[in-house]
Amino acid sequence: MIYDTKTALVLRQDLAGWQIANVAAFLAGGLAGTTPEMMGEPYRDAAGRAYSALIREPVFVYGGTLDELRRTHQRVLSRALRPAIYIEAMFGTSNDADNRAALEAAPADALDLVGVGVHGPRKVIDKIVNGLKFLK
Repeated sequence: MIYDTKTALVLRQDLAGWQIANVAAFLAGGLAGTTPEMMGEPYRDAAGRAYSALIREPVFVYGGTLDELRRTHQRVLSRALRPAIYIEAMFGTSNDADNRAALEAAPADALDLVGVGVHGPRKVIDKIVNGLKFLK
């Protein structure tokens, strides 16, 4: 099924495996929290046990350099979309309040991005991620 919308995560390609999983989870959770239409319906197994709803459409994960993440971030902002972001300093925190403080302390014009997530119209997202390759 082709959706009218698309979700893309752009992660810095030099991250360790655990960092990739961690950042992807944070970004997807942030996008789902601010974009409820991303969510599908809850699941049930054959025994009737309930499970949480999942994001209803594929999430495309791209890799990039810091410069490519900054370019992606600027493309998102220039299209008036609301990104989810994760910066290097957040790896040194252990809670949401400290994550927000780390971002507030970072220079807005030189963010040390390790991840950018965005959800929006498919054609717009395709332009935002143009030139990026899927993360390997």
